[in-house]
Amino acid sequence: MSPELPPQEPPDIVTSLETPLAEIPQPESYPFWGYLDLFAFILIGLLGLLLESLMGGALLAATHVRQVFVLFPIQLLLYAFLLGTLALIFRRYYGRPFWQSLRWVPAGVSTSFVAICGMGAAFAVVVGSVLMQTPDTDNPMKALLSDPTSVVLLAVLGVTLAPLCEEIVFRGFLQPLLVRSLGAAGGILLAGLLFGLLHLPEYGYSWRHVVLISLAGASFGWMRHRTGSTKAAAVMHSAYNCVFFLLLAVQQAAKHAHWAGM
Repeated sequence: MSPELPPQEPPDIVTSLETPLAEIPQPESYPFWGYLDLFAFILIGLLGLLLESLMGGALLAATHVRQVFVLFPIQLLLYAFLLGTLALIFRRYYGRPFWQSLRWVPAGVSTSFVAICGMGAAFAVVVGSVLMQTPDTDNPMKALLSDPTSVVLLAVLGVTLAPLCEEIVFRGFLQPLLVRSLGAAGGILLAGLLFGLLHLPEYGYSWRHVVLISLAGASFGWMRHRTGSTKAAAVMHSAYNCVFFLLLAVQQAAKHAHWAGM
């Protein structure tokens, strides 16, 4: 016969329940930042925009160079200022890495698929613009794109740093907060609307332009939510912008050919 085992005592349920909750590891919520961080970033961003406007106005008044040669470097400084502010928030107050926190990670889908989505969004906006009879307004963006040199410089900015910075701010930093509060659909749409409103002055305060740009922003937000990658949203945004700059280049080439033939 096998020896009898000593009786097992039941688990001390009372002792286990008395374990401090602070000692039990809790899953971290994402995003780990909050609306107070968002408001601080907005205030600092508005300060940056004010400084950009004052500096640009002063330089344009004091020099006689093309507008784009003044605004281009100032825009670069603004992007550096905004990204530096976000990096300070993450590293100073949370001790977290900047890029990983904002989900600047591989998308898990092919880059060609993301780019095709961006080009598709651009052509959808073109069709929507025709259907909505979007007015051809006199606006700062149109004035900047009046000569080939300006088009080239803005195209370089528009397919590289501009999508990177805007997607980090809107889809990397803002959208996760809104999705947590409003759900996926509400957060994506509201982030897209705020993205459209940001571009309102650039297009002569045309509400049709805001609607179309907001929908484009929502499509970038969908890519961010679907893939979990802000990097994918930036690639999609870059491809979207690339389509419009190519269309603009074709339009200007046709215009110059027309004048040359007269």
